[in-house]
Amino acid sequence: MMTRTITNDESTLPGDKLANLGAAVLRYGLAAVLVWVGLLKFTAYEAEGIQGLVAHSPLFSWAYGVMSVRAFAALLGVIEITLGLLIALRRVSPRLSAFGSIGATIMFLLTLTFLLTTPGIWQPAYGFPFLSPMPGQFVAKDLLFLGAALWSAGEALRATGPSGFDASRTT
Repeated sequence: MMTRTITNDESTLPGDKLANLGAAVLRYGLAAVLVWVGLLKFTAYEAEGIQGLVAHSPLFSWAYGVMSVRAFAALLGVIEITLGLLIALRRVSPRLSAFGSIGATIMFLLTLTFLLTTPGIWQPAYGFPFLSPMPGQFVAKDLLFLGAALWSAGEALRATGPSGFDASRTT
């Protein structure tokens, strides 16, 4: 299924306006959440909050042997802030926005592996598919963020066009 962004001069249908508004909320909401959560990674409570997720992950647990909990959280924060800012650059540079969106896609795929590795993801006494409120539902929200990042990457790449930039697509 192919979708496209409708500019204001192409249509005045309420559905088109809502779709454009939704696209903007997806992209810039994703960017804002990444920057916001990235900034929080510099706090002690956030670093401690992700410690259990990271410590039980075969993909990330090695990091605590190389750096402190706070240092690793800060590194993640820098990555999240950078990706959020790149995604937000869509109007200036669709190519950079696509790069940030692809990076976010990879990040969300990696964090979704916590569903498989973190104790307490599934509600005790019920198991799959009953997610625990924390950390289960906390991690599951990354499915939506993954979808937003994939959409943002695809739309921004489409906007670069064969010449590398297409100013007619300005979502």
